[in-house]
Amino acid sequence: MRTAFGEQFDVPAGYLNTASIGVPPVFAAEAMTDVIGRWRRGQDNAPDFDPMVATARESWAALVGVNPERVAMGATVAEMIALIAAGVPDGTRVVTVRGEFTSATFPFAAQAYRGVTVTEVDADDLTDRAPEFDLVTVSAVQSADGAIADLDGLRAAGTPVLLDVTQALGWLAVDVSWAEWVVGGSYKWLMSPRGVAWLAISPDAPDWIRPHNANWFAGQDPWTSIYGLPLRLADNARAFDTSPVWFSVTGAAATLPWLVKLDRRAVQEHNVGLANDLLARLGLPPRDTAIVSLNAPGAGEHLKAAGIRCAVRAGRIRLAFHLYNTAEDVDAVTAALATHRVE
Repeated sequence: MRTAFGEQFDVPAGYLNTASIGVPPVFAAEAMTDVIGRWRRGQDNAPDFDPMVATARESWAALVGVNPERVAMGATVAEMIALIAAGVPDGTRVVTVRGEFTSATFPFAAQAYRGVTVTEVDADDLTDRAPEFDLVTVSAVQSADGAIADLDGLRAAGTPVLLDVTQALGWLAVDVSWAEWVVGGSYKWLMSPRGVAWLAISPDAPDWIRPHNANWFAGQDPWTSIYGLPLRLADNARAFDTSPVWFSVTGAAATLPWLVKLDRRAVQEHNVGLANDLLARLGLPPRDTAIVSLNAPGAGEHLKAAGIRCAVRAGRIRLAFHLYNTAEDVDAVTAALATHRVE
């Protein structure tokens, strides 16, 4: 058991895979245990989860810095992005960085039949090239290697931006509220169960999003929108909701309000400090991100044998440091890689 930022985490030493799956604080895991217990005893009713949806939505909105009325709820990032992709005008020119996570690009690439194009450029060229296009879709932090986007440059470029904060929100202390659309999953750095994703829609965003997933929960009053026409959707971003994944929302409603209260600058300094310490010990320059990407051929088995949980992305070892990690984890990785050439 580890204690971090005032809460306990039942996470083992060497867990450096938050960029794949975040580990919840004990109180959030207990909330999940409780709801499963109520389920098996038949003690819940569907409306019982509505307050949890509201709490989770309000908390994610606070982390992004927007009004909750601007936030729609879904289950996955790609699902939320697809609402925008399906609504962009024919012939829309989309730009992204080379090697972007495909949930941010495939929904647009799937619109090729009506002339929508997606162009990949080098990350260093994105801000300069952005004015040539109608839309930028990019992650605030890259999944493969933790590279942080030039958010100030994108904001100044003037092209509408769809920003995926899945690998950023929860550790990176940065303003993202300016983007036309901000999307993110909750199961990594936000340490909630998989099955909850969010989309913040700016009042200044182009009118490209359509409620293709229109359903009862997106109604102005969901519990009177269950049967019959006419269409009667909410008059805010809830019009793009899908009905909640109840157990996932339970976990999000537990964890997200706690994250809102944390000093995000302190979280960032903790995470980045550990990542930079590891790089320094390996003789590599600091990168000032919580994700470390290493080229270390053959090192995977040594890391596994040492109890290090990590991932391989784009052919490189990916290690992710979050608030429950400590110098003990840095020591373990350094020892496991002692006989390997790392770059």
